Amino acid sequence: MQTKPLVIERTYNAPINKVWDAITNADKMRQWYFDLEDFKPQVGFTFEFSAACDGVSYLHLCEVTEVESGKKISYSWKYKDHPGDSYVTWELFPEGDSTKLVLTHKGLETFPALKDFTRDSFTGGWNHFLGTALKEFLEN
Repeated sequence: MQTKPLVIERTYNAPINKVWDAITNADKMRQWYFDLEDFKPQVGFTFEFSAACDGVSYLHLCEVTEVESGKKISYSWKYKDHPGDSYVTWELFPEGDSTKLVLTHKGLETFPALKDFTRDSFTGGWNHFLGTALKEFLEN
């Protein structure tokens, strides 16, 4: 069983404050991420959203666990009616006029052995959000 965290890095042609805003402002997150009712970069803030995969809808339950404004945000990531606890961390690093984002998703091995909870499924999902959706949102 793979217990190493899933780590994805992307560099965007956008200043760090614009990337931070895109990953912490609910109005902006809805444009490229999930349809969140609300989001606040505050420790203890809870949020949820539904997302479907092959016709099966999963209710995601999350709580912000760490915030370093403009640099890092972490939150728990679990599913209603399914065992398992994971954590997603977004870290931002300035690189001149660009910003490097490092996403770490740990605890994937705690989820049930369903195809939607495989490492490959998460890798594909995060690559879509970071490599396509967020990139287009930030750079277009």
